[in-house]
Amino acid sequence: MKKFFLILTVALFGTVAVFAQDAAVAAEESALETAVAGDSMHHVLMQKFLEGGWGWMLPVLLCLVIGLAVAIERILYLTLSTINTKKFVAKVEEALNNGGIEAAKEVCRNTKGPIASIYYQGLDRYAQGLDAVEKAVVSYGSVQTGQMESGLSWIGLFIALSPMLGFMGTVVGMIGAFDAIQAAGDISPTLVAGGIKVALLTTLMGLIAAVILQLFYNYIVSKIDSLVNDMEDASITLMDFLTAYNKK
Repeated sequence: MKKFFLILTVALFGTVAVFAQDAAVAAEESALETAVAGDSMHHVLMQKFLEGGWGWMLPVLLCLVIGLAVAIERILYLTLSTINTKKFVAKVEEALNNGGIEAAKEVCRNTKGPIASIYYQGLDRYAQGLDAVEKAVVSYGSVQTGQMESGLSWIGLFIALSPMLGFMGTVVGMIGAFDAIQAAGDISPTLVAGGIKVALLTTLMGLIAAVILQLFYNYIVSKIDSLVNDMEDASITLMDFLTAYNKK
């Protein structure tokens, strides 16, 4: 999965490179003129990106790209970790009743996902007693939860960093606009409006990036919560199975 994440990141950086190349071509063709009605959305976005300035727009874009790469990797990981819990628990119960602990462990080995891993760790310590099983289930459940939450801190960082970079670009742009006013010695509406528009584009870019990443972040958190609930419910069921099996 880490290899996939690296490949995905390279691919997304390639997209950024293509975006930058298209932006340069758009700049040469349009000579930084304002997009007119009828222009394609792609062309308008390129012009707005250039008007905001490479110095501040590119870091925000990189935050969005890298944040999306991490989010997509997490979504794929969590999707592959999701199984039909009821069907799996039924298989374990059937194997436990018909073939004992080893048969149940074999079912867990042949099933992907954190729930199967927790079941295997618990069954593997059955010989040490039910207390050891419970401790193993709780401990390994925490490990699996930590693995599922891996990468969330990076997405949170990019959510916070994107608007801050945008605001910083806006402040710098406003300072530049006031410097231009001071140099001209006169307040020209055109000069002020143009400078403010360019400055605010970086804030807009930062907010858009933060909103997109926030949507992915919330989806991932909800997916993790759902898996954790399934893990806890399945763990209780495992202890019930082993308690009943121990009485036979």
